[in-house]
Amino acid sequence: MIVELRQYLLHPGRRDVLIDLFDREFVESQEDLGMAVLGQFRDLDRPDHFVWLRGFADMPARRAGLEAFYGGPVWKEHAAAANATMIDSDDVLLLRSDPLPLGPRTGSRSPYDLLVFYRDRPWPADLALDGALATLHTEYAVNDFPALPVRAGEHALVALTRSGCAVPDLDGLTRTDHLRLMPTERSALR
Repeated sequence: MIVELRQYLLHPGRRDVLIDLFDREFVESQEDLGMAVLGQFRDLDRPDHFVWLRGFADMPARRAGLEAFYGGPVWKEHAAAANATMIDSDDVLLLRSDPLPLGPRTGSRSPYDLLVFYRDRPWPADLALDGALATLHTEYAVNDFPALPVRAGEHALVALTRSGCAVPDLDGLTRTDHLRLMPTERSALR
């Protein structure tokens, strides 16, 4: 599975406006086109950030889904309102993962920790982290939908967990980001 980890910097006080719009208009409209809206989150430490995960079967499905959505009627109707909430929407990692542990979009929610480990070279493709619900690695395919930039040249290993996980003991670790995330009311990751 191909996964985008998308982190949006928003204008102060606009996060809930975007979340309401996103959860109302952008979940089923993307899923109807073959994409998976895996999770939408409030960053608990950065009140002006919205984080979400979007999945695709493979890179050709990603391109087809993005072309259909961003060229389609739902985005055309709501793009101005969504973009008015954002300062920057280009902080995106393109990742590869096994399927994520999704549930129904109703019921109780609890926070996640999302850890991003950066290295000066690629991570072993089969590396999984103890304690992680899901482990994702950088996808090195060329971004074939340049209208939505992704960060190039990164060697990221991403762990989604409820209670932290072991830091990988490998040479070349250059940085670690730790995001504490609360799922929105319509997130499939609860």
